[in-house]
Amino acid sequence: MITAEEVLDLSPVIPVVVIDDVDHAVPVAQALLAGGVPVIELTLRTPVALEGIQRISKEVPDILVGAGTVTSAALAAQAAEAGSSFLVTPGSTESVVDACEATGLPFLPGASTVTEAMRLAERGLTALKFFPAEASGGVDYLKALGGPLPGLRFCPTGGISVDTAPKYLALPNVGCVGGSWLVPKFALLDNDFERVKDLAQATAALRPA
Repeated sequence: MITAEEVLDLSPVIPVVVIDDVDHAVPVAQALLAGGVPVIELTLRTPVALEGIQRISKEVPDILVGAGTVTSAALAAQAAEAGSSFLVTPGSTESVVDACEATGLPFLPGASTVTEAMRLAERGLTALKFFPAEASGGVDYLKALGGPLPGLRFCPTGGISVDTAPKYLALPNVGCVGGSWLVPKFALLDNDFERVKDLAQATAALRPA
């Protein structure tokens, strides 16, 4: 099984995807994979998300599908049962972290303060989600965290664009960023999965040499 640290190294960008039509799940995953992005985070923000995860895990086995917006113990269990390969939480209450650990899956717990990051580190969790990234101080904040907490690595998510992503990826404590721009809503509405593939291909150029 992949580790949370390894999830951070799969792609410069983890696509953060919201679907309203479950029939979009498989073609989106296929388009991302064809574009060279081997990971997708399907957020649990819509009623069809769990079924979408289930379909992707069965029909697109070469992509690593994760469940995002895990905000309760119940959602953690349901996401694992649906076939998620990893979990992502926006924040880190004790009950949610306990539930994620109970699934046995790797997960990226959310943190936006030094105290939250330290509490997670005390539990042995070193691969974290930084959310909401831009609203919480962005690049400068993460750069400052690197001094006192050098053992932690982050996937910043929230407000990051294709233009700002390289600034995050240049930081030594950032493994990847989470981005929704790879799967824009208009592409889903138009069934334009070639556009998703093109956006996925462009992510390879985002990581600094």
